[in-house]
Amino acid sequence: MTAVRTQANSRESVGPIGIFDSGIGGLTVAAAIRDRLPGVSLLYFGDTAHMPYGDKSEDAIRYYSIRIAHYLLKNKAKAIVIACNTASSIASRVVEEFVDGRVPVYNVIDPVVDQIAQRYPNGKVGVIGTKATVRTAAYAKGIASKAPNCDVRMLATPLLAPMIEEGFFNNNISTSILKSYLSNRKLKGIEALVLGCTHYPLIRSEMAALLGEGVELMDSAQLLAAELEKEWGPGAKAASAEPKHRFVVSDYTDSFAKTARLFFGRKVHLTEESLWGN
Repeated sequence: MTAVRTQANSRESVGPIGIFDSGIGGLTVAAAIRDRLPGVSLLYFGDTAHMPYGDKSEDAIRYYSIRIAHYLLKNKAKAIVIACNTASSIASRVVEEFVDGRVPVYNVIDPVVDQIAQRYPNGKVGVIGTKATVRTAAYAKGIASKAPNCDVRMLATPLLAPMIEEGFFNNNISTSILKSYLSNRKLKGIEALVLGCTHYPLIRSEMAALLGEGVELMDSAQLLAAELEKEWGPGAKAASAEPKHRFVVSDYTDSFAKTARLFFGRKVHLTEESLWGN
């Protein structure tokens, strides 16, 4: 996995790990990090005012990402996790340039690329994600650089993130939409499917039921959390202080509040802040 690392990246560093996404999807990443590093505080920013990022211009996504990175740094984040595939594919580099080595920056694409290259160097792999993620071909380019013989099939699935954001999953609506997408000829014969949006683990069980046991589902949230565990590891796990998790959104939504409580329980306190034009 690629991350910008500096002297600030110490296992003894204080402050939270900063995480951002366009909405609730990044909560799957936050929860996975919490499970791996239970002694670490988290600061999560959900840009619900601009969700979904997949429909936005690349310039807009870069602007939102830099503003959020600035907010996380201002609030003493010791690392920044881009928990959004669209932002990871479009804005990782500009965020790294903006941060300029002050803290490490992680994205959700690199650990998946590494895993695919190791497990399926000569296989057939599907990738589903937003229009923007598919348009940039970030996964295909990354995998090609490490496993040139891997056959990567990318499919835009733009209805899934808004559907999940509105709470329509694990029901007849989501099943019908998933059947339509997963039966696409591009995905025929794949050995693994990359969930190229951090919203998608919320419908993982539905996908698994439709695809059957022959297709491995690659979850970026779990793979990224495993990488962070290696980096911040034993010292964070042994921390005696009670971690403090903060959740901030750019526009309050009931669906975000409900999903945050689902992952983190009663202690979730959700605040609303606008970062635009300040």
